[in-house]
Amino acid sequence: MNKLLKYRKTLNLTQEELAEKAGVSTRTIQRIEKGIDPKGHTLKVLAKSLGVTENDLKGNKIVSETINYHLSKHINLSSIFGVILPPINILLPWFIMKRKNQVNKITKQIISVQIFYTIIALVCILLSPFLSKWFGITKQITLILLIVSVIINLYIIIRNTIELDKNKKLYIKLNFNLL
Repeated sequence: MNKLLKYRKTLNLTQEELAEKAGVSTRTIQRIEKGIDPKGHTLKVLAKSLGVTENDLKGNKIVSETINYHLSKHINLSSIFGVILPPINILLPWFIMKRKNQVNKITKQIISVQIFYTIIALVCILLSPFLSKWFGITKQITLILLIVSVIINLYIIIRNTIELDKNKKLYIKLNFNLL
């Protein structure tokens, strides 16, 4: 995370609010947050507005995210409460992530996997009556799909928790992020 962005988020300011407070343009804030080093007057007014020293804002390189793997495991495990009621498997981890300020690539990926899983499971379950009718498959196909989807989600959650504990990464993840 960029230094200016980190300080701005800590104070819970939008780019527009910081720009107004410092007397610079929103575009200037955007450029600095993308990696341009602030200089001169801009550096002084931003430091003063944020309540930090100018040295704190110099060298505006990307600061690596601090990931609390223990909390990430708990965020992942919180998805279990939503195995039966799918919206909870997305909302509870998201709420914990925001509440504990653990917005990072791993927690975003955990929630993205749950969103993707929920969409796929929902589509399969909604299509099950049609599959049953078209292919003459047993009428209990919907129940079977529900049970299989719960087992798959439990596997995803438990496997990712084990991998977070052992190797500090996710075993099952997407190549894209939905958040």
